[in-house]
Amino acid sequence: MTGTLSPETLFAGYRIERALGAGGMGTVYVAAHPRLPRRDALKVLPENAGAGTEFHARFLREAELTARLDHPNIVSVYDRGVEDGRLWIAMEFVDGTDVAALLRRASALPPEQAVHIVTETARGLDEAHRNGLLHRDVKPANILLEPVDDAPDRVLVADFGIARAAGDGTALTAVGTVVATLAYAAPELLTERRVDHRADVYALGCTLFELLTGAKPFPRDSVVAVMQAHLMAPPPKATAIRPDLPTAIDAVLARAMAKNPEERYSSCGALAAATAAAFGIAVEQTVVASAPPPLPSPVAAPIASPSADTSVNQPARQPHRALRYGATAAAVLTLVAAATVAVVLTRDRSDPAAGPAAPTTAAGVTWGRYSFIVDAFPQLLPATPTRTGHQGIRCAAIVRGEDGITRQADLDVMPDPIARITCTGDENPVRDVYVECSTNRSPYSLVDEPGVVILGDQTWNRSTGRGRITWSTLALASGDIGTIGISFDEPTRNFCMVVVGGGKTGQDLYDRWWPNAPF
Repeated sequence: MTGTLSPETLFAGYRIERALGAGGMGTVYVAAHPRLPRRDALKVLPENAGAGTEFHARFLREAELTARLDHPNIVSVYDRGVEDGRLWIAMEFVDGTDVAALLRRASALPPEQAVHIVTETARGLDEAHRNGLLHRDVKPANILLEPVDDAPDRVLVADFGIARAAGDGTALTAVGTVVATLAYAAPELLTERRVDHRADVYALGCTLFELLTGAKPFPRDSVVAVMQAHLMAPPPKATAIRPDLPTAIDAVLARAMAKNPEERYSSCGALAAATAAAFGIAVEQTVVASAPPPLPSPVAAPIASPSADTSVNQPARQPHRALRYGATAAAVLTLVAAATVAVVLTRDRSDPAAGPAAPTTAAGVTWGRYSFIVDAFPQLLPATPTRTGHQGIRCAAIVRGEDGITRQADLDVMPDPIARITCTGDENPVRDVYVECSTNRSPYSLVDEPGVVILGDQTWNRSTGRGRITWSTLALASGDIGTIGISFDEPTRNFCMVVVGGGKTGQDLYDRWWPNAPF
């Protein structure tokens, strides 16, 4: 069987309905599933494409790598195979359009729409990066839009056909072919330098430029000239094409498209957050639990004290010094290792020899008496101790004994007067999250710790709540780390505080984590 498949043709059990489009890695069709009442997107390679070992392996890699990802902003892969000598992959069918087609109709997009597309795309890409995968071909044609009634379009990242595991070699194939669309290719993709997730950050920055201006960032007359521009020319300014845009967006684009990966945003989410901030647009939070990443060394809990005032109608915030220094001092203590907590957080739950993953109490795998903490922060903490929370954090309830040792808590026993849950992250940028709540629901007062340098101290007010946030940098023997302390004004959680550690500095952690924090 050769050529384009005609409607009603049966292929690998699928009934072809129509062709959606063709590209360098084959033709994509809408096809009826052989058994289920649904339509899939079926990508089919030309018959001779499977003859090359490199091409064959790359195509199969798309299915193998992308099938690991389960995220609302990533097109799902269902199946793969070979039929009549032709490779194929069955994927989620997105009944809509792609951003490239949108740009052909509308040219430059309104800032609100551009921010939405970049934010949702960033969530999908960051999920892939958390799972150790790079996309390597981020561009408008690989960003799909699905209409949603009375809501912004659903945005999905598609075509991981040249995705590779992070750290898996350089950008070039065995024959020196660049595996990326040149208009969006990071400089390291054009050289022998190793490539990491920041190549996707660069490509998303190029895509953002095109969303805002309708033009590619380096329009040139030849392939060589485009490559030279990516390697040597300064990032273009969007305001040169659209003077109505805020000048702040030029700085965002310049950082996203920095030649040196070290100078770019550390994640696609950080780029999206900076873009929203440049336009003064508040981004609605969407938190999706992901597969747990490899865990860093777990941490112990900090110490704080509940206020004697038991009125839940009193504001949680005490004078600024108490919040500033207490939150920072607490973060210092989070860096102390606790072996008993390590058992809880790093145990392989599938290993019977490791013992029970959660306390063997009547609470089972629920949070038991600690549920009131999770109820206060449902978008931050996992629904059960065996699942993951915001950005894949893994958590456990802990208790400090009279001997000062931190241990795994019995979930059926309410601690008095403080209940604590501690979590570990993937250091991108969060290393640890610590939540502490007074069990009698009294508003919180944090310990005063003079002498700590505060980088930022401000009130925050979002549609979901309000409170105060401070951030600082801790100088440790192992290197500097950022810390953020957060308090809450609303009675539903003013009896709790949250401390987050990670990043290189407090400002770094604030810039990368706080804009999309689930509060």
